[in-house]
Amino acid sequence: MISLDKAIGIVRQSVSALKGEEQVALVESLNRVLAHDVVSDINMPPFRKTAVDGYACRAADLDNPLSVIEVIAAGAAPQKNIVQGTCSKIMTGAPIPNGADCVIPVEDTEILSDGTIRFTGDKPKSNICELGEDIKIGESPLSKGTLIKPQHIAIMAALGCHSPIVSVRPKVSILPTGDELVEPTEIPQGSKIRNSNGHQLIAQVASAGAIPIYHGIVADTEEATEKAIAKALTESDVVVLTGGVSMGDFDYVPRIMERLGVKILFDSIAVQPGKPTTFGVAGNKLIFGLPGNPVSSFIQFELLVKPALLMMMGCNTPYAPIYRLPLANDYTRKRAERLGLFPVIVNANGEVEPLEYHGSAHIFALARAHGIASIALGIKEIKKGELIDVRSI
Repeated sequence: MISLDKAIGIVRQSVSALKGEEQVALVESLNRVLAHDVVSDINMPPFRKTAVDGYACRAADLDNPLSVIEVIAAGAAPQKNIVQGTCSKIMTGAPIPNGADCVIPVEDTEILSDGTIRFTGDKPKSNICELGEDIKIGESPLSKGTLIKPQHIAIMAALGCHSPIVSVRPKVSILPTGDELVEPTEIPQGSKIRNSNGHQLIAQVASAGAIPIYHGIVADTEEATEKAIAKALTESDVVVLTGGVSMGDFDYVPRIMERLGVKILFDSIAVQPGKPTTFGVAGNKLIFGLPGNPVSSFIQFELLVKPALLMMMGCNTPYAPIYRLPLANDYTRKRAERLGLFPVIVNANGEVEPLEYHGSAHIFALARAHGIASIALGIKEIKKGELIDVRSI
């Protein structure tokens, strides 16, 4: 049994970045990884513009009424220059007319009876966005290895990068094992349960930007399991199984993996939940055997599998951030021989509140979770107010 940190290190050292890249439509690049820097071909803003609705004028003239000489809408070009005693009414985002050195917000003005306007504020601010103050031609706001999120799509759209070049995606075979499983379309009878793991993993793989390949439920026989794993290894870059990796009579996945040429690098982690997690390699392919309980498989995917997938795509930020936050109330556990992980929310005061959690089969505990908190090996109690590590999910 090894520590979680050591397991993470072993997985990281086993990952090879996939070779290849492709050009995709902008909106299809979400959750993909940039294969090249995005370089700006324009200045942003591309001209001096106003940050507010108001009046463009000269700050030196604000002690006196100002005559409005034109109205400048966003997208329109100014037709007149600002001279002493004049101003132009201007809408947010419109170009600043020549001669103006500030824009006074409309709420800091009043219209006098003769149609002139008067500044009613205390001290004028510029309220002008200067040419290229956000980014200049040739600068790179997004670097190779960026995991593309909606805000990155907005940046690329602004820069005209309408078909970004991204890294190829790993193919991930998903094999839930167990004779007790039926698909969600069925009503389980007797000792059967619905297959939540398989569909959870499909979603987790897709959310990580990879391609899920669902093989269906694998029967609890050595022959069926070996056949499924062998097929998955030929079709994908990563194989993820759930179930069949602990110490039960039907848990023969590890020896099947070895028979198929998979080198097992660890088969037990000092963590709760997720102790019987198994990891191996076959050439440059990765294979993860995750526990059958859904919370265990969810957490171990987030900790081990997802970062591996992101690294295969060349992502430069593959690990979820960890925050140190105060505990909202005392937390205790009965046993402390493993690193403990449990679902939590962060309340309005920025404090961590453990959720009701009945163990690794209690997937409903994840429904409201903001993150997964950890309690170190050997520690049974954390007091209210003490700082605790929380991984966002």
